[in-house]
Amino acid sequence: MKRRNFVKKLSLAALPFTLGGIPLRLMAENSLTRMAGQSTNDRVLIILQLHGGNDGLNSIIPVEAYDLYYQWRANIAIPAKNSLRKMIALDSTLPADAQVGLHPDMIAMKDLYDRGRMTVVQGVSYKNNNGSHFRGRDISFMGGGFDDYFSSGWVGRYLQQEFEPKIYPNDFPNPEMKDPLAIEMGSDVSLIFHQDGNIPTSISLNNPESFARLVDELEGFTDEGVDPRGKPPIALDNSPYGKELNWILGLEEKSEDYAQRLYDVYRNAPLSSVTYPERYPFNAPRGSMRNGLTPQLQLIARLLDGGGPGLGVKTKVFLVKMGGFDTHAEQVESYDPTMGQHAALMYHISSAMKAFQDDLKARGLEDRVLTVTTSEFGRRVRANGSYGTDHGTGAPVMIFGKGVQPGVVGKVPDLNLQNVEMQYDYRQVYANLLRDWMLVDEAKINNDIFFKDFINGPKEDGSGNYEPMPLATQVISGVQENFIGNRFSLGDCYPNPASAFTNIEFKINNTNLVDISLKNSKGQLIKSLLHEERTEGTHIIKADVSDLPAGIYFYQMKTGFFNESKKLIVIR
Repeated sequence: MKRRNFVKKLSLAALPFTLGGIPLRLMAENSLTRMAGQSTNDRVLIILQLHGGNDGLNSIIPVEAYDLYYQWRANIAIPAKNSLRKMIALDSTLPADAQVGLHPDMIAMKDLYDRGRMTVVQGVSYKNNNGSHFRGRDISFMGGGFDDYFSSGWVGRYLQQEFEPKIYPNDFPNPEMKDPLAIEMGSDVSLIFHQDGNIPTSISLNNPESFARLVDELEGFTDEGVDPRGKPPIALDNSPYGKELNWILGLEEKSEDYAQRLYDVYRNAPLSSVTYPERYPFNAPRGSMRNGLTPQLQLIARLLDGGGPGLGVKTKVFLVKMGGFDTHAEQVESYDPTMGQHAALMYHISSAMKAFQDDLKARGLEDRVLTVTTSEFGRRVRANGSYGTDHGTGAPVMIFGKGVQPGVVGKVPDLNLQNVEMQYDYRQVYANLLRDWMLVDEAKINNDIFFKDFINGPKEDGSGNYEPMPLATQVISGVQENFIGNRFSLGDCYPNPASAFTNIEFKINNTNLVDISLKNSKGQLIKSLLHEERTEGTHIIKADVSDLPAGIYFYQMKTGFFNESKKLIVIR
C-alpha cells in the first residue's frame, strides 16, 4: 500500500490478556495476517520500550566532553573518577569524538558490549520532535514523521508485507502457523501493531493455564445448534455491522486456539537454568526495587523454547515495556548522583538483558533474537534544580544480541545545545534492522512500510543522503570474534622456549583486574604472575621461569569475561 493511498482509520476495540502473570497483548493480527510459518527466516525482533523518555546522557555518558557534561549537570553528573561508583569506560578503541562511558550500575551491559552483543546508536530522534509523551510515542510506533497521522504502525505494515497474501481470519491460525504474529506486554493496545482498518485483540487472565481454562468455558464455544451470541440475520452478513460482528466473533473462536497453543508451549518449555535479577541491590525509591523486565524476558525465552527445536512459538515481534523514565525530579539522590530511580532502571535493563542473552544461549536460541530499545524522546542537556531532567529530543538507542554489528554509531552529542540533536532518524534504525536482521526486501521497506528510503536515500531536510548504517548482520559467525580480538588479547610470549625469563604481552579495553597465572601440563597452578588492576591498553610483564624444571607449561589470562591460555616451553 502506497502512502498516497493510506486510509486513516482508528482501531475500534481491544481486550486485555496476560500470560504467566504478565499482562500481554495477543495480536490476532487481523490483516497482519500471514502466517509466520511462511516467513523466509525464523528471526525474532524484541522492542524494549523505555516509557517516559530515558535520560541518554546519564546512560551513555560523554568522555571527551565530560567537563561540559559536568558543567550543565553538576547536581546529577556521574563521577568520572575518584569514586567507588564511577563511570564505566566503554571502549578505548573508539575515536575520541565517540568515546563514551556507562552508568556504574550498567556493568552487565559493559559485559555484553565486550562480548560483541551490543551496539549503541547516538542521537536518534525525528524532525521537529516536540517532546510530547503521547504524540512522540505515536510517531515512533506508526513509523511516520511529525506531521503524519497513520492509523497503522510500522510493525503492522511489516507483518502484512512479510506474510502476504494470506489474510486474517480466513487463513489464520492453521497447522503451519498456530501462533500470534506479535505479542505485546502490558495493558495497552499500541499503535505499532495496528493495520489499516483492523483491530488488535487480546484476552486477560493470570497465567497460561487459567487462560486456557477461561477461554474453554466461554459460552460461544459450546455448539448446541443455536448460536448464543446474538448473530444477526444472514442477510446482514455483508453489511458493515455484520462484517464487524463476524470479525469479532471470529477472534473469539480463535482465542481458544491461541489459549491452548500458548499454554502447551509454556508448560512444555523448561524453566530457565539462568538466574535472572529480581531486585535492585542498592538503595532506590519505593517502587523502583523490583526488576519488572525480568518476568517479561523470562516468558519470551520460555515461549520461544517450547521444549525443543521447532516446538516454540513462531511469533515474529514482541513488545516489552519498562516505565519510570519521566524523571523531572529526584532522578538521582541528592547525596549521591549514582543512586536513585534512574540508577535502578539502568541496573534493571542491563542485568535483565544480560540474563536474557545467557538464557537464549543456554536454550540454543541466541542466533535468532535481537532486541532494540525505544523511547519517545531523550532529556535536555542541562539538569533542572530538582535533581532531574526535563523533556528533550534525541537519545541513544541500544541494540542487543548475537546478530548485532557491535560498536558505537554516531558521535557524542554537542553539549553546547539545549537538546541532544538528531544524528539519525529513528526510521533509519528500524529500516536497517528490517533489511539486515529480518531480511525484508529494501523496496518493500521504502514503498510499503516507511514510504521513504531511510537506508540510503535523501534526508527530509535536503542536507544530503542518509549514511550507510549497518546495525545487524546476516552472517553471525566471526563478527564478535573479530570485535573481541581487537579489544582483548593475550599475545605470544618471547622468548619461547625460555630458560630464565619470558615476556608476556596482553591488551585490554578497560581498566580491570587482570589475573595471569602459570600452570603445568596437568592444569595445576604453578605460580601467579600477575594479579592487579591495569588500565586499558597494551601491557608487558616479565615472568621469571628460572626456578622451573624443563617442560611444557601454559600461561593463562583472565579479566572480566575474557579467558585465554597459551603454551610456554621451558628449557635447561
